[in-house]
Amino acid sequence: MIKTRLSLLNFLEFAVWGAYLTSMGNYLGKAGMGDEISWFYAIQGIVSIFMPTIIGIVADRFVQPQRLLGLCHLIAGAFMVSLWWMGKGSTHPDKTLFITLYTLSVAFYMPTLALSNTTAFAILKNHGLDTIKDFPPIRVFGTVGFILTMWFVNCAAFADGFVLTLSDNPDKFQYTHYQFLVSGVLSIVMFLYCHSLPACPLAKSGQRSVSELFGLQAFRLFRSRRMALFFIFSAFLGMSLQVTNGYATPFVTSFKGVEEMASSFAANNATLLVSLSQVSEALCILLIPFFLKRFGIKTVMLIAMFSWVVRFGFFGLGNPMFPGVLLFILSCIVYGVAFDFFNVSGGLFVNSECDEDVKGAGQGLFMLMTNGLGSTIGTLLAGAVINHYCHWTDEGYLVGDWQTCWLIFAGYALVVAVLFMLVFKTKKDSVNA
Repeated sequence: MIKTRLSLLNFLEFAVWGAYLTSMGNYLGKAGMGDEISWFYAIQGIVSIFMPTIIGIVADRFVQPQRLLGLCHLIAGAFMVSLWWMGKGSTHPDKTLFITLYTLSVAFYMPTLALSNTTAFAILKNHGLDTIKDFPPIRVFGTVGFILTMWFVNCAAFADGFVLTLSDNPDKFQYTHYQFLVSGVLSIVMFLYCHSLPACPLAKSGQRSVSELFGLQAFRLFRSRRMALFFIFSAFLGMSLQVTNGYATPFVTSFKGVEEMASSFAANNATLLVSLSQVSEALCILLIPFFLKRFGIKTVMLIAMFSWVVRFGFFGLGNPMFPGVLLFILSCIVYGVAFDFFNVSGGLFVNSECDEDVKGAGQGLFMLMTNGLGSTIGTLLAGAVINHYCHWTDEGYLVGDWQTCWLIFAGYALVVAVLFMLVFKTKKDSVNA
């Protein structure tokens, strides 16, 4: 029963994110904020640099994590609903206010990714369950929630009443402000659900220094050349993480501006197509133990890096019509390898290389370099490239030389992979870590 409740917790946690993360670009283009898409995704990386740490300190010392998780969702959800309200009032809402409200929502949502894990681990431990064995099947439901809300937003529309459709409809949530309403409502549901969870008593701990509280002691890992190279390459690879989240759906949707491809299924259901990436992500997690045991950690990370090359390359060469759409599908399948193999194996590498007293801080530093600094810088640079080669039409399509953009991203990922292969070395005893 407790595992079922935690599965629902993870389902809601990621369903909130899936409602807008991959489809937001389509709405921003129609609302006159297309040139700022990269900033909307960069904001997630910027707040991830400091907000999870601040909220984590509060959860450790002052507020039970399940209650703080609910409170963060209530605040984030309220700001999401306000975005929907702004979109309802104007087709081109005030840009500054919209970005401000979005930033506040994301600032309180991003820490919940760690808080939901903290809550689940505490409850599992309090009920005598094994976190290593029992948590992964629970976490899979988070990806399921993400996928299902992507599908819902792709198909739901308000035209003459609420409808679900796969056909071309400009009022589908994936193009409108209603995606923020879906996210906001789910966050509020999550707030209510958190109050039904078992208590997670605060751990009694001694006084800790400011350096320990903020995980700054992890930076001493840079004294090791191998670890320094690993974290630097983590940032380089992190620059690829949010590119397709931000621009895949505007890219696929842009083919609606091409007469012979306007009616294609893929062009009219971009969010549904992109959701195959999350399906692949869920399945590829299961492959990691085999690949780590068979090939070792450096090879697994290299597979991830070269998968980003293929991911971007297939987007550059494909189109929504058959057989070109098969390259889009293959790109989505490859995403699971590209994302999981580095994030999961990288976390395992950090765990195997760090001393006990800095394991947690080391994981935080890994996330900072990938989802914080790397993701933020990469998203902004990708946005500059796309804004240079592409432009928004009056119909709300981002058209232009997309192929050059994707091939530039593929070339960048190839350079990073080759450099990693040449300069990064692992200790023999950590190859199968």
